[in-house]
Amino acid sequence: MKSTVDKKKLYIDGEWRAGSSYQELRSPYSGEVIAEIPVAEVADVESAIEAAYRARLAMRNLPAHERATILEKLVQKLSERADEAAEMIALEAAKPIATAKGEVARTIATYKFAAEEAKRISGETIPFDAAVGGEGRVGYTVREPLGVIGAITPFNFPMNLVAHKIGPAIAAGNTIVLKPASQTPLSSYFIAELLEEAGLPKGALNVVTGSGKTVGDRIVTDERVNMVTFTGSPAVGIGIRNKAGLKKVTLELGSNSALIVDEGVNVTHIVDRAVMGAFAYQGQVCISLQRVYVHESNYDAFVEAFIEKTKALKTGDPLHTETDVSALISEGDVERALSWIKEARHGGANIVAGGGSEGNVLEPTVILNARADMNVSCQEVFAPIVVINKFSSMEEAYDLVNDSNYGLQAGIYTDNVHTALEAADRLHVGGVLINDIPTFRVDHMPYGGVKESGTGREGIKYAVEEMTEMKLVVFNR
Repeated sequence: MKSTVDKKKLYIDGEWRAGSSYQELRSPYSGEVIAEIPVAEVADVESAIEAAYRARLAMRNLPAHERATILEKLVQKLSERADEAAEMIALEAAKPIATAKGEVARTIATYKFAAEEAKRISGETIPFDAAVGGEGRVGYTVREPLGVIGAITPFNFPMNLVAHKIGPAIAAGNTIVLKPASQTPLSSYFIAELLEEAGLPKGALNVVTGSGKTVGDRIVTDERVNMVTFTGSPAVGIGIRNKAGLKKVTLELGSNSALIVDEGVNVTHIVDRAVMGAFAYQGQVCISLQRVYVHESNYDAFVEAFIEKTKALKTGDPLHTETDVSALISEGDVERALSWIKEARHGGANIVAGGGSEGNVLEPTVILNARADMNVSCQEVFAPIVVINKFSSMEEAYDLVNDSNYGLQAGIYTDNVHTALEAADRLHVGGVLINDIPTFRVDHMPYGGVKESGTGREGIKYAVEEMTEMKLVVFNR
């Protein structure tokens, strides 16, 4: 990274444009200024949408092999600059460097999948003679790009979640107007630079930074934007859906993911995995393990092992390789998390590890006996906090997991195949992980939730389906 502070520019219609005003971007860990970010005005957003709208036909007509080649070149360029990309994520997001490197590796894989899916978009033939009156007709379906995709992304995976919007959009032949999170815009500008070098047509990708009210609202309401794909909070997602009219909308809105540990499970084999699921990137992951329900026969052993592993985690500078847990994204998030811990303590829950903070670094916190109506249980905590409670029957465990406004993913460890199949049926979530934590995700699997966790599915193949529309063609012979 450069030692001087960069003054970034908006990326619109294949050009880097200075903003009329700027705001400082500070490291969540150190508080130092790491860049100056342009604040887009309405006219800038208008220019970005118009550029994407003009470029939509060029992208629509770009052959699949050329779209794939652009994405393959991006993969190569990102691979060559992977260490630089990881350091950028660590600085702007306070993601521990080892975890940041893992995100870059996943981002590379995501764009690889997108390059492959660009060549797999297909339809099917229809047997019209299966219906009376259908004789003499031949028909087939094709999938066509929607046009302009409005993408609004969060801070927690500033490179890979952007890839889950940009990758399938390019693969499908769409254009994009991207609004990255205000705290983590550097990754998006970096990818725009690489895509420009890879030969993406002018106007196909536009990156505008600024307030959600100015940038996000215009993207959501503009008639030239055909689809909005958003990852963020339920309140904002619901607002987007209400404003979007007839646009297609994909919403990934988070969760308070739960894990069941059945009787008979050897807890020593799963505790490391559970601790990672709870505290990786400070718990700022939509599928972070927030609630753990352990059978009463295993409860004491699990809690003891979990606390021991938690207390061994190292907090500190995200650029230090030994750091496990670093700063939350903002001071306000630290204050909120501490207030929820205080509420739990005053309500009779037991804080058996952590519970304090130093600067913006919140100690990894383990809470026992928290009621279901406490914020640490029923809300999305998005911090290194995990709640562990016991249960006595699987029926009770299913009810505890399902007693949530969210439903993204849930996990269960069990040695009983019948219990595993029953859990897959009974848990009301978008994904059930058998003998794993709910934090598992690979980038080509379908990913999304139910209830307030959102609508639609990501995962490159499935996102391509969301970002295209079906057309039927019928020949009358």
